[in-house]
Amino acid sequence: MLIRPRGSGDLAQAAAALVAVHEADGYPVEGVSQPEAWLSPSGLMAAWVAEQSGLIVGHVAISRPTGGRTGTLERLFVLPAARGRGAAERLIRVAEGFAQAHRLGLVLEVLAKDTAAIRLYRRLGWTETGRRTHHLDSGDSYPSLTFSAPSPAEPVGTA
Repeated sequence: MLIRPRGSGDLAQAAAALVAVHEADGYPVEGVSQPEAWLSPSGLMAAWVAEQSGLIVGHVAISRPTGGRTGTLERLFVLPAARGRGAAERLIRVAEGFAQAHRLGLVLEVLAKDTAAIRLYRRLGWTETGRRTHHLDSGDSYPSLTFSAPSPAEPVGTA
């Protein structure tokens, strides 16, 4: 499985994969009516795809709110048929490396219903920082959790 930066030619295939994930898992709860736009949020800094046998099977992005030194990890998904092979972890690790190289903190928000994602973030060392309610433009709302990325380890021999 290849993890690489998302190119402009990848957007349609990534959008189709997102719709398939939504049909299987109910993720995301918004954005599937215009998946290409949803995959390119305001403040998008970078996005990556997981590719297997020439097909886009996963995606992740980092966006940054106006100003600040914190990026938001978002738009993470992997097709059900491609799960169990480490794609989500590899996508997250690439995003963490980008954030570290750009001296950005990383945060994310995940709906409480997405228990597999929550288990993954915790396993990868992300720290829960709070609980809130995620409000949609439709008026619906969902309980959610916020997380921050693990701090990069200090190089050996420094104090």
